[in-house]
Amino acid sequence: MFDFNILAIIAGIPGLLIALVIHEYAHAQVADWMGDDTPRMMGRLTLNPVAHIDPVGLIMLLVARFGWAKPVMINPGNFRNWRKGEVCVALAGPVSNLITAFVALVVQLVFAKLQLFSSTALPMVLQLIVLYNVNFAIFNMLPLPPLDGSRVLMCFLPTEWTYKLASIERYSFLILIALMMTPFFTYILIPLQRLVFTLFSLLLAPFW
Repeated sequence: MFDFNILAIIAGIPGLLIALVIHEYAHAQVADWMGDDTPRMMGRLTLNPVAHIDPVGLIMLLVARFGWAKPVMINPGNFRNWRKGEVCVALAGPVSNLITAFVALVVQLVFAKLQLFSSTALPMVLQLIVLYNVNFAIFNMLPLPPLDGSRVLMCFLPTEWTYKLASIERYSFLILIALMMTPFFTYILIPLQRLVFTLFSLLLAPFW
């Protein structure tokens, strides 16, 4: 669970920062497009990492590969269509991470093909940008509050079930820690990670 490999931690910083910032900015931008200016008023409509990073959450990401950013506050009552707004805002973060991962993978492949890598540092950084963004997207789609997957699910559940799911949020941190001590991430998240990389390979196949 914990990784104190200094080289891996340093090389992973760009990937972690990019994953966090892109994810939260996407939430804020889509909320703004959907009619809610709350993120704009709270200074979240920016790519400045300072606006999005939670120091403790970032440290946890660096050493434990499990952490968090400052959540983007929204007011669904401002959306022109609340359900569509909620779903789009929730999905914006994970989708933006997958797009970022794909772009970083393309850059990595282009650099490799043109033999532009002069050291092992840059390939590792690009590889971790891809990996962390894919993992961040998958992790955030878990149906556990306050993760994005739960927000999407709540839009389609009966009201009573929505309240029950929301009530779990106070225990979410403990639940995630417990899951990390079980084979859950190996049996569920690793296959999803492989599926994403398979899809990326299919998209890139005609060009390589």
